[in-house]
Amino acid sequence: MQQLNPSTPIQGTRVTLRPITEEDIPVLYKLIYNGEEPEWKKWDAPYYPLEPHTLESYRSHETARKNRLGTHEPDSRLIIDVNGTTIGTVTYYWEHKSSLWLEVGIGIYDPDYWNGGYGFEALELWIDHLFQTLPLAHVGLTTWSKNQRMIRVGEKLGMKLEGRLRKCRLFEGHFYDSIRMGVLREEWMKRME
Repeated sequence: MQQLNPSTPIQGTRVTLRPITEEDIPVLYKLIYNGEEPEWKKWDAPYYPLEPHTLESYRSHETARKNRLGTHEPDSRLIIDVNGTTIGTVTYYWEHKSSLWLEVGIGIYDPDYWNGGYGFEALELWIDHLFQTLPLAHVGLTTWSKNQRMIRVGEKLGMKLEGRLRKCRLFEGHFYDSIRMGVLREEWMKRME
């Protein structure tokens, strides 16, 4: 696996993925906690409440996340930057670390950047980076059936539907399915040729 400098940005055509700096914390905090019901949260697992934070507790939360990373582990959360503007983050988390079962996530907090291909490019860069830096056989993504944009992005990235748990997400009086998608290393490498 490739060892990359953790402070080196990952450059795409229109987006850059870069480490979160101390100066980014207030910007991210404002984007994430924008109002009582931020628009992005209506699509990103709205059946889970947004964890309440003050700016200082959010800063501590972010520091603790970085401190949990293993010695040779890539950063688990990066900023999505478009021409110097922070629009969101990409993440990964371990479903089961000892078997290298990893899931990715994305949050584009500014609705002005929805439907413009930024999420697709950011996730493509992110998944490629994770396959290049970790000995993964599989990268997964979990969403819910109302978030059709996320499902389409997963499909465009070559992810396959691996599981559908029917009517297990209750939101605003309606039941939705939990959707699990994933891509194997060999599928990803063939796609990137």
